[in-house]
Amino acid sequence: MVPRYARPQMTALWEPEARYRIWFEIEAHATQKLADLGVVPESAAKALWNWWATDPAIDVAAIDAKEAVLRHDVIAFLDWVAEQVGPEARFMHQGMTSSDVLDTTLAVQLARASDILLADLDGLLAALRTRAEEHKYTPTIGRSHGIHAEPVTFGLKLAQAHAEFARCRARLVAARAEIATCAISGAVGTFANIDPRVEQYVAEKLGLAVEPVSTQVIPRDRHAMFFATLAVIAGSIERLAVEIRHLQRTEVLEAEEYFAPGQKGSSAMPHKRNPILTENLTGQARMIRAYALPALENVALWHERDISHSSVERFIGPDATVTLDFALARLTGVVERLLVYPERMQANLDRMAGLVHSQRVLLALTQAGLTRDDAYRLVQKNAMKVWESDGRLQLLDLLAADPEVTAALAPAELEEKFDLGYHFKHVDTIFARVFG
Repeated sequence: MVPRYARPQMTALWEPEARYRIWFEIEAHATQKLADLGVVPESAAKALWNWWATDPAIDVAAIDAKEAVLRHDVIAFLDWVAEQVGPEARFMHQGMTSSDVLDTTLAVQLARASDILLADLDGLLAALRTRAEEHKYTPTIGRSHGIHAEPVTFGLKLAQAHAEFARCRARLVAARAEIATCAISGAVGTFANIDPRVEQYVAEKLGLAVEPVSTQVIPRDRHAMFFATLAVIAGSIERLAVEIRHLQRTEVLEAEEYFAPGQKGSSAMPHKRNPILTENLTGQARMIRAYALPALENVALWHERDISHSSVERFIGPDATVTLDFALARLTGVVERLLVYPERMQANLDRMAGLVHSQRVLLALTQAGLTRDDAYRLVQKNAMKVWESDGRLQLLDLLAADPEVTAALAPAELEEKFDLGYHFKHVDTIFARVFG
């Protein structure tokens, strides 16, 4: 993870001490259940929990030093705990394998990361709704292929983003449920040396579901789906970021990122106000999407387990969640402080001198009895004159002077087709669909 693009709450989930604390909880809960079942002495579980109740510091350096010799992280941890707890610690890890600890821990971390990300999405959704309602009827031009198409409202643009991120939230809820599974099933997943009731107990204590059938690992299709979901959310972040970047272009300038007092846009050009935050979000989205591919490649492991997935997840677990957390928070700030320029939106709407109403005239001519091909020819002929004049000519004036058009449409009828408000008659319906 890059500290520049990290926030403390998410970063803390992936610190070594946090990981070791989850390891201990798994081991202690498992030992407790084994004691309840009469497999190990009750004193073993009591010794573990009594030591834990002192809120001991986790000596990460000491554990790392042991791992440097043992070449095994879980054994290094168990040895260190045994030194702290005493002889009763020998009953830890009865019938378990390392993946029981590692995979269950990763499930806990990803579930907790999901909760942070869901809260991030809630904040973004709230910001989008507030700004959408603020600009519900602010007219602006809709574009296809980057070219003026027909009028929309800026509120509709933000409502679309809200609907998209609401879908992202629903996907993340599903991905969280899929990833939050516990496996305490032993060396190859058969429970030969540990009772399935231990797994159930540990799962309940950690807020996880039981993995229905594990091998030595939790199947990695779950993880692939989780990271793919993060990638889709990143795609939605970039979609909105790119829209804002386009709107901030000098030639458009319908909206722009907040420019703080004292901020500087360029080391060379004092006039610059650049969309640096949304450009940064575009870059972060690329990285988050990149983590989905190795997660997909982790699905195919050898037989009951190999460790080809392990090193991958040490990268992508922290990096994807930390980066997405930062990106969602940054995007929320961009939306909350976005500078919106309705007058510039109106000016851009008017720039092409009525061309945005061409479809209404086309439809009116067909309803008046012309074939669609003839109607299209008439409207396009006049529209191209406006286009080539760069808006100096008005489409309504040209159509009103065209005898083929006036033969079909009365002047008042033709003029009515240039009513901007016509395009917004169903805005309430769309908002009701999005916001309920």
